[in-house]
Amino acid sequence: MSLLFQPMNIGTLALSNRIVIAPMCQYSAIDGNAQDWHLMHLGHLAMSGAGMMIIEATAVSPEGRITPGDLGLYSDDNEAAIGRVITAIRAKTDMPLTIQIAHAGRKASSEAPWEGGGQILPDAAGGWKAEAPSALPHAPDEDAPTALDSAGLARVKDDFVQTALRSVRLGFQGIEVHMAHGYLLHQFLSPLSNQRNDAYGGDLEARMRFPLEVFDAVKAAVPADLPVWVRVSATDWVPEGWDLESTLALSQALKKRGCAAIHVSTGGVSPLQKIPVGPGFQVPFAAKIKAEVGLPTMAVGLITEPEQAEKILQDGDADMIAVARTMLYNPRWPWHAAAALGAQIEAPKQYWRSQPREFTDLFKDMSVGQR
Repeated sequence: MSLLFQPMNIGTLALSNRIVIAPMCQYSAIDGNAQDWHLMHLGHLAMSGAGMMIIEATAVSPEGRITPGDLGLYSDDNEAAIGRVITAIRAKTDMPLTIQIAHAGRKASSEAPWEGGGQILPDAAGGWKAEAPSALPHAPDEDAPTALDSAGLARVKDDFVQTALRSVRLGFQGIEVHMAHGYLLHQFLSPLSNQRNDAYGGDLEARMRFPLEVFDAVKAAVPADLPVWVRVSATDWVPEGWDLESTLALSQALKKRGCAAIHVSTGGVSPLQKIPVGPGFQVPFAAKIKAEVGLPTMAVGLITEPEQAEKILQDGDADMIAVARTMLYNPRWPWHAAAALGAQIEAPKQYWRSQPREFTDLFKDMSVGQR
């Protein structure tokens, strides 16, 4: 049988297959509040039959948003807004729903991609002063962030904890802590963005300290059986930056702390990055982490074909396949993958008549309570 459609667990969380919908920012919230767009977008993806969906990077504070349109979970209004979406999805499917919690650091106060993605200056409409490990801008012509002092570090850590607690109240079944893509926790890890001279900067152990403290605080705050895992950038793609060996050290430290999985991406901390983009270009990093650390590992990045995804699993390079833009382009990708690989997939009964004539049992019931 296809490995892509074999069940697996992340800690106590059972997945019916190994397709994970990766978190994808929509830049469509208002004051952090989910809107009708999120109801339509996430509800649509929840009908895909994937084994799990990770909700987009969700800011732990207003200043932790990438853009003014970022989803947030730092207020009661935020909690009520995303709660409406979760309630609607839960009425129709048991697909595991999890959330990525994040702080943008020095990449905060930016325009949405379709507006150019540039920095919004603190004194401009919709802008605010970013905060980071060091007062180093992401790009030389940008406004420098405020370096977090000890009080700021304590506040940010508590923001992650409070967002994690809100996530538990909302019924999310797992939490992914965002340590990738050049956002705050990745900024602490990388020597390109962390030039502190206190206990949180300098050698590898010191640069890992704050991200690990955040992970520990989140893990301690939520129920012991709720899986908490991390998304990492395995390399900065810049000389003298964060690299695979550092990622292996971080992953080993996370494993000791009860991390449930590693979601392996790359890049994002520097505009100087040189990324050799191609099909499955990040898979070798996932393979190395899986082999040396042994945690359940998600591979992501230009994995677009069912046969490609299956081969990654068959070769032992990852345990799960995370798909992002491919799901936006083709929200029924898991259906097509099941058809190509001779598997069954959960689908709404209302859509069963859509299966091509050559199939008789492609679909199975995804109604609530059928898992």
